[in-house]
Amino acid sequence: MLRIAIQSKGRLHDDAMNLLSEADVKIRESKRTLLVKATNFPVEVLFLRDDDIPQTVANGVADIGIVGLNEVEETGCAVDIVRSLGFGACRLSLALPKDLKYEGLQWFNGKKIATSYPAVLRKFLSKNNIDAKIHIISGSVEISTGVGIADAIFDIVSSGSTLVNNNLKEVETVMQSEAVFVATKNLDTEKKQILDELQFRFDAIKSAENKKYVLLNAPDDKISEIISLLPGVKSPTVMPLAEKGWSSVHTVIDEVKFWEIIGQLKAHGAQGILIIDIEKLIV
Repeated sequence: MLRIAIQSKGRLHDDAMNLLSEADVKIRESKRTLLVKATNFPVEVLFLRDDDIPQTVANGVADIGIVGLNEVEETGCAVDIVRSLGFGACRLSLALPKDLKYEGLQWFNGKKIATSYPAVLRKFLSKNNIDAKIHIISGSVEISTGVGIADAIFDIVSSGSTLVNNNLKEVETVMQSEAVFVATKNLDTEKKQILDELQFRFDAIKSAENKKYVLLNAPDDKISEIISLLPGVKSPTVMPLAEKGWSSVHTVIDEVKFWEIIGQLKAHGAQGILIIDIEKLIV
C-alpha cells in the first residue's frame, strides 16, 4: 500500500484529486475522514495542510506527496522531487505599495517585509546582501502594508489580482513554483512498483494533453500530400473506403497544429473531418 499526502482543501487539492481520478484511482472523499483508501488501486490518501506535507513525506509517515515546490523549499525537508505535475503554477514575489518609487533591491535595506515564507525570503536577502527585517505572518499577508505592519510583502502570486486589489505592485520575482510529486527516500521495492505504475498512468494523461485524434476521408491521389501535413505519433493510418478511389486517414496531432493546417487539408480534398478528444495516450 502506497500512502499519498495531499492538501486537504484548496486549488492543489482539487487538481491533485482530478489527476488521481483521470488515472482511474477511485477515492471516496469524506470531510470527516483524513485517511482514505482507494477502492481499486493499492494507495491511500492522507489529507493534510499543505505546509505539513513535506515533513510528513520526509519522516516516512506518507510515502509520497503532491505539494507546491514553494512549500518544499520553505521547509527544507529531505525529500526526493520525483516530477513536476504541470498545475498549480505560481511565483513567490516581493511587492510594495504601488505609489512608492522602486529602483532596485537596495530599496529593501532597513525595511520590514511581511511573509509566510521566511526561509525562502531570508535566503534570497542574504544572497543579495540586503539587510531587512522579516515579519512572519500567517495568512492575509497582502494587507500588511495597508495596516502598517510592514513596508513590503513577500507572498505567492498567481494572477496578480490580489496585489492589485490591495494597492500593491510586484517588483521582484524570487522563485517560480508549481505542484510537484515528492517521495520519501529509500522506498521499498513494493512501493516503488506501485509508484512506477502510478507514474505510468500520469505519463499517459500528460501525453494526451492538447492532442486530438483526427479522422478524415481523402481521395487516393492526394493521400501523400495529406499525409505530409499530418505528423502523427509514428505515421498516419490509411485504410481504403468502400467507395473506390477514397481512403480514410487516422492520426494523432497537436490541436494547435491541426487548426494551422485545416485549410491545407481541405484544399487537398479532405472531407468528413472528425476531431476526437483523447483521454490517455501511451507512446
